[in-house]
Amino acid sequence: MNTNFYTIEEGEGPLLAAAIHDGHRLRPSINAYMGLSKEERLREEDPHTGTLARLFPTHIIGHYSRFETDLNRPRNKAIYLKPEDAWGLHVWRQSIPKDEVEESLQNYDAFYAAAEALLQKKIDRWGFVFIYDLHTYNHRRGGPQARPASEEKNPEINLGLGNIDLGRWRPVIDTFTASYRSNYPGVEKPDIRENVKFEGGHFMHWVHERFGNKACSLSIEFKKTFMDEWTNELDQNHLHRIGQALKATAAPVLERAATLIQRPDVHDRGTYSTNQAVTRPDKERQERT
Repeated sequence: MNTNFYTIEEGEGPLLAAAIHDGHRLRPSINAYMGLSKEERLREEDPHTGTLARLFPTHIIGHYSRFETDLNRPRNKAIYLKPEDAWGLHVWRQSIPKDEVEESLQNYDAFYAAAEALLQKKIDRWGFVFIYDLHTYNHRRGGPQARPASEEKNPEINLGLGNIDLGRWRPVIDTFTASYRSNYPGVEKPDIRENVKFEGGHFMHWVHERFGNKACSLSIEFKKTFMDEWTNELDQNHLHRIGQALKATAAPVLERAATLIQRPDVHDRGTYSTNQAVTRPDKERQERT
């Protein structure tokens, strides 16, 4: 399925990769109200995550900017209407018309309907679905010449565990971490830690509330050491190493996950509305100066 707003490519197997903040486009009608430059928007988006997502036969990629519609927020927070919705950024030169907001929300609804159908299809076929929810984060907030933020609080990869049922999925997450490290080219292995910068956004919470223990969405946040976050200049070799290690995790992750599908669900989480807000800290944004 390919739309202007997103792409869903369906391949074999119960693993899929999502890059819902990869997009940079804006509708022409909404661009007229935009108060941020392309460079300012790009700095807060997750460029090149779509490239990583395409390494997997099944992938979901958002094409439009989070500043138009943020697919990683609840529906009633998906449009940044005021600065406090966007970490103090003045997104709009003037208030956007209600019909533009409505069109953005229609795109949001279409995305979640398509994602729900895909995930349900995977579960019906395989008994479970495992999602790599791919993101990136900034570590040089002080400016183009600023020193990088401390490594102590900024791991190379942050795994957001959010509302994952760790009683069920912990062995698979540990398999991912071990496999990524062992397959990363070179002697020095990446620093991978959990819930240091982020704990995961709305998409992963929606997945778990909607599909319970039949789904696991792991939020994977790559520090932007593979690119210059101010100019978007890409270190292609570094991105290739990330992709090589990430792709190599698929087989061991699926093998480990397959051993869990015979276990009875310990919870029935029921249904979940995309309007339901998730209360959690957004640690990296809170540190913004």
